[in-house]
Formats: sequence, structure tokens, C-alpha cells
Amino acid sequence: MSHCGLHCLTVTGIGVEADGQVLLHDVNLHSHCGQLTAIIGKNGAGKSTLLKAILGEIPHEGQVTFSGHNGTPVSGQKPKIGYVPQAVALDRHSPATVGDVLQSLTSVYPVFFPKRKKTVQKLRTHLARFHAETLLDQPLGKLSGGELQRVLLAAATVSNPDLLVLDEPVSGVDQNGLEEFYRLLEELKQQDMVILLVSHDLSFVYEHAERVVLLDKTVEAYGTPDEVFATKVFVDTFGEKEGRR
Repeated sequence: MSHCGLHCLTVTGIGVEADGQVLLHDVNLHSHCGQLTAIIGKNGAGKSTLLKAILGEIPHEGQVTFSGHNGTPVSGQKPKIGYVPQAVALDRHSPATVGDVLQSLTSVYPVFFPKRKKTVQKLRTHLARFHAETLLDQPLGKLSGGELQRVLLAAATVSNPDLLVLDEPVSGVDQNGLEEFYRLLEELKQQDMVILLVSHDLSFVYEHAERVVLLDKTVEAYGTPDEVFATKVFVDTFGEKEGRR
């Protein structure tokens, strides 16, 4: 295994409360780079809340640690994080293009200045990895659901993140868009980044995830897809049909 600088994410004792309600309690998980860890559970189980806690967006108990091969926490700079949210509110009339957004994430050069040829080529090359190079000059508000998801994934990975967090990233995407997104995710797994994915697509989770976390305010089951899908709590949550693998 290559030394990527960040080799695992460890979540220890994460708890979240809001308005007197326990949203998460004593959540523990471990995820290595080069692996897809899928977080599943019924609605209201705390999946998105857990991602927000890991991202540091909400107050929480417990610790989130990034470690090397030997378990020693990574020192120095904080890990770079890429994030694709569940939904993005777009102004459909905004003139901002895909290139404007990507440039704002990679350069301090003002986006309203003419783009440098070197920058354009760099962005186009990155977008090509996601079959989106032709979208560079397209306004964000004009993109289809599948196109937008590919662009969001490109934006989340343009800085070569150590941790990629995906919160139901394919909601509203058609079947062709789903297949393309899953293909891209398989490629990203080869790039030494920790990938966390919240998903309701249990077929995809079973086929592509290395580790699965079944959440219901705490971790009810954790392990390989075969291990988790065989548990009683999985069958109780999703039904016997889904549990037959």
C-alpha cells in the first residue's frame, strides 16, 4: 500500500444532541483509504447528522481522528475534505459556469477575469475524468441532474482530498446517470482517499462497498456487506427480501 499521508478515519464515541433530543449516541467506526464505507439506515437514523459531525459542522461529543498506517494521528495540516451534499440549491438564472466554480476552488485568481489558458486546460483535464469536459463553459443552472452530479463530484475531488464525503449524492439522477456515477466512484477508490457514502441504494452498497455501517442513532451493525446484510437488525430494518443475498 502506498503512503498517501492519510490512511484511516477513526470515529470514537460520537454523540449529538439538539433541542433535548439524542440524534447520535456513542458512534464508533473505522474506515481505510482505498475503501468505500457505506452508511445505511432508515430515515431519521442520523446518517446525515453523522456526516456533519465528521465534517465539524455541528457540535458533538467524541473524537474524529485521521491516522497513518501505525495508528499515529497525522500531524501538521488538517486533511483535505471533498463533500457532495444531498441537494444543492441553485439559482437557475445565475451566469456562473462550471469553470467559474472549479476555478474558485483551486485559485485565488478572480473568476471574473479572463481565464488563463493553463487554468482552462487544467480544469478541462480534470473534468474529462468525469466525462464532463464539454460542460466547462456551461452555466450551472442549465445542467441536467446527471451532469450536475458529475460536476459536483469533480468539484469535490479537484483538490485531491484525503477524505471524500458523499451524502445521498445521486438523488434525482436517472439510471444512466447512476451507472456513470458508480463507475466514477470505483475509479476514485483507487486514489488513496477515504470515501464515506450515505446511500439508500442497498444493491449498490452490497456490490461496491468494502465496509457497511448500519446506523440507528448508534452503530447497530458494522462489517462487510455480507456480514451486515446477514444480521437480524438489517432484516428487521429493511425486510427479509433485502436481507437475502
